[in-house]
Amino acid sequence: MQRTSGSLIEWLIPLAFILCAGWVVWHIPAYFLTWFPHENESMRGQVTAIFDRNDVTPNLSPLFGKIDLVDLIALVMVPVLFFFGAKTVRRANMEFEHWRPVDRGAVFIGRVTMMLIILMTSVMLYEVFLRYVVERPTLWANELSLWLAGFIFLMAGLYAMQQRSHIRIFLLYDVCPRWLQRVFDCITTLLIVLFAFFLVYGSYKQVFENKLYKWETFGTAFDPPIPATLQPLVLIVISLVAVQAVLNLISDWNAEPEIHDDTPDEDEIRALKRAVGQD
Repeated sequence: MQRTSGSLIEWLIPLAFILCAGWVVWHIPAYFLTWFPHENESMRGQVTAIFDRNDVTPNLSPLFGKIDLVDLIALVMVPVLFFFGAKTVRRANMEFEHWRPVDRGAVFIGRVTMMLIILMTSVMLYEVFLRYVVERPTLWANELSLWLAGFIFLMAGLYAMQQRSHIRIFLLYDVCPRWLQRVFDCITTLLIVLFAFFLVYGSYKQVFENKLYKWETFGTAFDPPIPATLQPLVLIVISLVAVQAVLNLISDWNAEPEIHDDTPDEDEIRALKRAVGQD
C-alpha cells in the first residue's frame, strides 16, 4: 500500500528546489551569454546590461563567462533535487490513489506548486503589512506575486491531469460500456496530444527566440522577466500535460469503470475525517 505523505523531507526538498530553480531562472541570461552568446552585438549588449543590473552576486568572481560558482551549483542542484523529490514523494490522503512510479515527477511538481502558493501568499501579506501599516510599499511585491501566480497556474495543470481532477463531463461517458469509454479516452488523449503539438509547433520560434533568448522583461520598476519565462513555460507544461495524458490512458486502460455522483462514498468520508483530524 502506498505510504501517505507528511514527512519533513517532503517540505524541505520542494522548498530547496524552488530556491535553486528560482536562482537559475533569474540568472538565465548568464547561461545564454556564456554558452549561447547572441550573434547580434546590440542584442548581446542589451541582455548583458539586464543581467548586470539584476545579478544577485555581482561581486562574486565568475568561473567562466558570466557564470559564477552559485550559478553553477544552482544549475546542478535543480535536476538532483527533482530526482530526490520525485523519489521521496508520497501520496496524500485526498489524492488519486492508483498512481505509478512514472507519475512521481508530476506529483512532485504538485508539491512544488503547493509551496509556491505559500510563498506567493507570504509575499502578498508582506506587501499588505508594508503598505497599510508601515506605509512604505515595495516596488516588487505586485509583480512577483503575478509572476508566481503564473507559475502556479501552469504547473497546477500538470498536477491536475495526473490527479484526474481536471473538468470532465460524465453524462454520456458513464452510460456507455467500457469498450466505448476506452474509445472516448483514446479520442480525448489524441486531441490533447494534437493540441500540444500544434501549439508548440506554431509558437516555438516566437516564444523561445523572441521572448526567452532575447530575455523580454515586464517593463516595470522591478522589471521581472515574466514574458521571457512564462511563455516558454506554457509550451513546456502543455507538452508535459500531453505526456501525462498518454500515461493516464495506459494506466487506466484496465481499470474498472467509475460511477460518478455527488454522494461521497465511505472512502471519501474517511479521508475527510483524517484530513480534519477526526479519525
